[in-house]
Amino acid sequence: MALKHHTIIFVPHAQAKLRKWRVTNRQLVIAAASILFLTAFAVFISWSYFTTAFDRDRLEGLRAENQDLQQVNESFAESIGELEGRLAEYEDRTRKLAILAGLETPGINNGDAGIGGLPSAPSDLEQLEFLDARVNVLDGTLSQVAERLDERARWISAMPTLLPVRGISTSAYGLRKDPVTGKRAFHQGLDISAAPGAEVRAPADGIITHSGWNGGLGKSVFLSHGYGIHTRYGHLSKLAVEEGTRVQRGEVIGYVGSTGRSTGYHLHYEVRVDGKPTNPMGYILDRVSWR
Repeated sequence: MALKHHTIIFVPHAQAKLRKWRVTNRQLVIAAASILFLTAFAVFISWSYFTTAFDRDRLEGLRAENQDLQQVNESFAESIGELEGRLAEYEDRTRKLAILAGLETPGINNGDAGIGGLPSAPSDLEQLEFLDARVNVLDGTLSQVAERLDERARWISAMPTLLPVRGISTSAYGLRKDPVTGKRAFHQGLDISAAPGAEVRAPADGIITHSGWNGGLGKSVFLSHGYGIHTRYGHLSKLAVEEGTRVQRGEVIGYVGSTGRSTGYHLHYEVRVDGKPTNPMGYILDRVSWR
């Protein structure tokens, strides 16, 4: 079967011969395919070149980013180490405070806090979780210590450790010869001789439960300190507080006198625990002069 063909005529400028080419359909197909192949090849080469350049830049960027991440990781590891050191220091301080507060601290400075241990090569996440658990234990212990120390502070402020007035003790707590009847009787407090009008001060924080006349005690003040501790101040010449008033250690509550069943100017001072009289000298920390 004869191949179809085409004639291509090239027309130059004037005074030149015409040029003719005779091509078949097959030749046209081959030429077109070749052109398409070369075009595709050129596009592929261009794409490969630019893609390779892009990948190279991206690779360099990834390398730089990896170096930055390594530096950040090293800095993070150093920070965790410093945090662990500071946490261990705080745990040690908290343990000492807990001992002073009378608390047991099984979770401080050891691995018995119910938080487990770390594997031989812990990950950053495992280290952070472990540190977080230690911080939670420390926070709970500090709360207990703060609560116990606050309770201790209230307890200390309630202890009548100071003399309510400066003077000379004329009659101690216990059996004695009654100065009025002359018979042996039990003295439920401490008599302190002082100048008339001398200031009588609260030996501890508390609330005034009585301020007025009370039989043989004459003008008197009763003070409740909490924890079952009460104090009484008798034979006063003048009262300086009212019932229901809260007073602090060292605050003036009255003045020395000789009211009620008294033979001279002095302060009758009692300490009662759960309603029972006790020796005031068992609480007093400052000095007292004896006759």
